[in-house]
Amino acid sequence: MERGVYAQCWIPRSHCYHPSLPPRRLKNVEDFRDYQATMLSWPCLGGGGISLPYLAQEADGFVPLRYRQYGFLNDREFISECQKRGVKAFSVIFCLQGWEFPAEFNDGEDEVLSLNELKGVGKRGWLGLREFTQDRYPKIWGPFESYFPGGLQNSDGERVADLWEECCSRDIHGGPIHADWLECPDREHECHLMDSNNPVWREYLKAVIRLHVDAGVDGIQFDEPDSPIAALRYGGCFCKDCMKGFRDHLRGLPEGVLPPEVVADLGRFHYGEWLQERGAGRIEPRQPDVLAREYASYQRGCTARNFKELAGYVREYAGSVGRQVLVSANLFDGAPYFDPPVADVDILVPEQRNTLYQQPAWMRYISGFGGEKPVVIEVNPYGGVLMDLAADLRKGDGADRYRTMLYEAATFGVNLAVPYGAWMGSVVEDAFYGPHDVTVEVESFLAEREELFSRESFNAVAVVFSVESNFMDLVFGNIFGSDPRFDARRERRPPLIAFEGVTKALSGGQQPFDVLMFHDGVLRADDVAPEVLGRYRCVLLPGCKALTGRQVAALVDYLNSGGTVIVVGEVGSEEGEGLGRRIVEHSGAVVATEMEAVERVTRIGQVRIAGTGPVGVNIQRTDRGAALHVVNYDFDDARGCTRAAVGVEVEVAVPFEVSSARVYRPGKDTQALVAVPANDGRVQLSLGDLHWYAIVELLR
Repeated sequence: MERGVYAQCWIPRSHCYHPSLPPRRLKNVEDFRDYQATMLSWPCLGGGGISLPYLAQEADGFVPLRYRQYGFLNDREFISECQKRGVKAFSVIFCLQGWEFPAEFNDGEDEVLSLNELKGVGKRGWLGLREFTQDRYPKIWGPFESYFPGGLQNSDGERVADLWEECCSRDIHGGPIHADWLECPDREHECHLMDSNNPVWREYLKAVIRLHVDAGVDGIQFDEPDSPIAALRYGGCFCKDCMKGFRDHLRGLPEGVLPPEVVADLGRFHYGEWLQERGAGRIEPRQPDVLAREYASYQRGCTARNFKELAGYVREYAGSVGRQVLVSANLFDGAPYFDPPVADVDILVPEQRNTLYQQPAWMRYISGFGGEKPVVIEVNPYGGVLMDLAADLRKGDGADRYRTMLYEAATFGVNLAVPYGAWMGSVVEDAFYGPHDVTVEVESFLAEREELFSRESFNAVAVVFSVESNFMDLVFGNIFGSDPRFDARRERRPPLIAFEGVTKALSGGQQPFDVLMFHDGVLRADDVAPEVLGRYRCVLLPGCKALTGRQVAALVDYLNSGGTVIVVGEVGSEEGEGLGRRIVEHSGAVVATEMEAVERVTRIGQVRIAGTGPVGVNIQRTDRGAALHVVNYDFDDARGCTRAAVGVEVEVAVPFEVSSARVYRPGKDTQALVAVPANDGRVQLSLGDLHWYAIVELLR
């Protein structure tokens, strides 16, 4: 399992300015070593959204002697120092950010006197993608054509004169869409939401990739690779390339899908104009019509294809210069339109939609979303607890809350990257750093017991997440139906889909489970197999209304071999009306409400724990047997710490005979346990006390 550090290194009590990150120091690298980190996310080389010369200066810029005294490094040196300590440094590409910054210059325009934070001196101007394209400051930045000999041409065959305007997403009126969650309201800078459907922007990003690879990075992390589907937050993108592509998408649909008036106009159809003629000012997420749904499907396909092209280029270019470079990506909270890119990354770096103190159901979902690939999670300041936790830590409180967040991720088979100058949004002037001593304590415990962590489990229950069944409901209901970013302290509570209802109820009942991803079979191969399902005593199908024929066949084979399927809500297949009935009408299938499904799983009771408050549990498969991970959620608000449980009794079932057991607890020596055989292949153990976290190793 990777142990990550969310190494943005933003400066405390200052704005977190995108896209360029603060310069690094040797002290940062030493901290990463102390945390026994294996990789960093968001650590360096972010400035491509300003210009390529700016990015080149990040990599190889001169470091003044005064800065050397304090261990400052350029980014190439930083990468090298991380590598010496066995830490993989991933650079970051902010895929949808295009920036213009106010600047002040001397009279000769060969020196920048201030950038972004102005002093009121010299000649006022702007510095960013526009000036880079136009070679506005040749004494400061090298020529555009040195990076793109012959320039760049857009999809209309026109020479590009302004990258910032050419490549941005556009609203229904043709105006540029701003990535306003990144713009600090008390600053003049501007960030356009760039559009990866524009081939010019993809060519620009490939130039960014080349600079990153040449700087020696171990891997490249793509941040915000969801352009332009992300523009649905603002009502959709109506730039020329999106409108051309969407028109072609509509032409390829089967007869009878589109309204006749759209079919009659397909030769010149422009979705934005069509909406405005009907009095609409955006794509409306509530009750989306067929065109809105097809637009979302089109952009989902674009997201998958654009990312595959860029990820492939990383590997292609790295190979051409004799290197291997890993690919990772911020796949947000596991949104269904990010399912295809999972196949193209080496490591997932999802950003929580809401960082909460207790979210076992989402942890199991994001673990299943990653499949066999490592998952390193990042915190998010919006809509969760990060702001409050930062305030508590400043007062000397909250350490147990922080510990639990790290241990929770480990419990459920993923890693929560240590927040090291983590982003606190565009409004709050601060950065989030976890307390150093607590971080060293937790990460040391995890590193020293690496053999007890696994991406595989011995859980007896699986819950299916059908990508196709949930895509539209999540995109228009939960993801882009409203946006909590500017109400940072409020946890967003959208309507739950059936999958969320079931997994949250199972987690609340302290029942371990796996999540099985059922891919759409078009943008990502449908790889479900009966032997995978055969590992489980019970498979739950919540809201699986659009299964593929292969998925139905695998489930029927599982049922025929004696497995149990619990159906919650509608089950069906887009490949034939009768296919879903093959499952529902099978003698091994049960149709149930969410609560009835959870009650049935609870009766299986693979894990039973007595003597504790609320806990999270998961059974990870190990080379020596299994490891039961238990995280304690019982927090005492009055005392500001986790309540320790005493006299804890555990009963657990694993598919092998347990010869012996031992327990590992933070801050305590390993302790042997007596495993007493119980009924139905179970063993009983007296765990004793449980403070923050415990791992019970069950040996064959």
